[in-house]
Amino acid sequence: MPSKTQQINTLIELNDELENYFRNTIIPQLFVDANLILRKFTPPAMKQFKLHQEDIGASIHNVKDNFRFPTIIENIEHVINTGSLLEKEIQTTDMRWYQMNILPYLVQKENKNNGVIITFVDITLRIRDLKEQEKLIMEHELLLDTISHDIKTPLTSLTLTIEMLKKAPEKSTIKFPVLLEKIENGLLKIKGIVIDLTDSRRSDQQYKTAEELLDIEQILEDVRLTLAPQILESKATIHWEIAQSEILFVRRKLRSMLYNLINNSINYRDKQRLPEIYIKTFLEDNYFVISVADNGVGIKKEDQDKIFTKYERLSKDVEGTGVGLHLVREIVMLSGGKTVVDSEPGKGTTFKIYLKQQQNHSADQSPAS
Repeated sequence: MPSKTQQINTLIELNDELENYFRNTIIPQLFVDANLILRKFTPPAMKQFKLHQEDIGASIHNVKDNFRFPTIIENIEHVINTGSLLEKEIQTTDMRWYQMNILPYLVQKENKNNGVIITFVDITLRIRDLKEQEKLIMEHELLLDTISHDIKTPLTSLTLTIEMLKKAPEKSTIKFPVLLEKIENGLLKIKGIVIDLTDSRRSDQQYKTAEELLDIEQILEDVRLTLAPQILESKATIHWEIAQSEILFVRRKLRSMLYNLINNSINYRDKQRLPEIYIKTFLEDNYFVISVADNGVGIKKEDQDKIFTKYERLSKDVEGTGVGLHLVREIVMLSGGKTVVDSEPGKGTTFKIYLKQQQNHSADQSPAS
């Protein structure tokens, strides 16, 4: 059995190793003991959260304002009491975003939690990139929607008109064939522009349209990060129950649908209560179903068709362009699915999107030899 001196020396060595680790790591980390006293922090934490050496030994209550995250103390106490890991996104006083991981500090000999170690991973750029990507996707989809609806329809009508002119029994002027040729050439040029735009979209790897086997929980996590500021500001809580996780679909389209539905739930929240959003996935018949339900203001029966109309907005007090739900329905319809809305004023809204399941997808295929 080691002597008391040997035990003390061992503890000193372990403490030195811990001190050395905290001094040299580049990741912001804090060590808070079970009494909520700040015991150690890494140099990056000193910079990012404006901590000072004199803060060591102080209660975490005295430095919590550095985080712009009012429930951090409750979160620390929860981890100490339960011994379970907790992950959240927080925004600091310098407006940066961090993935905060609170891990229990377990004393093996006594088998109890003696505090927590809090690690912060900077995700500011990721959130900005996701926001920019969502903006570009929206603009891209709007352009394609305009081409599809505002150009292709008159083109079809013009094509039919020309066919009728060709079949006309009499062509009263000598110039008629020349004019007809010019109309046909102009029509071909406009069609070429549409085809070029569509082909360039398909070849653009940044917005590739290829279907792939997706994990919906990963897509939801991306959407949640993109909407992190709105979620924080509105104090919204998002719950999900994923009975079916994999779907064969285009990644950016699935992200766009979920983004618009969740963002819509936050925007049309009831001011009298905190927003609660419930997301479920399941299989029904030959459909992959995604349900997004909220406790928001709800929608009148006579307005439930209007919400899918482009540029239609039921409230001018809510920020938006009136295209989000229109795009959701367009994406679903083009994939062979359907959109269902169930709502009652004052009781919230449930959107269900039904996406056709692909049979014998690549997961069932044999690898190439």
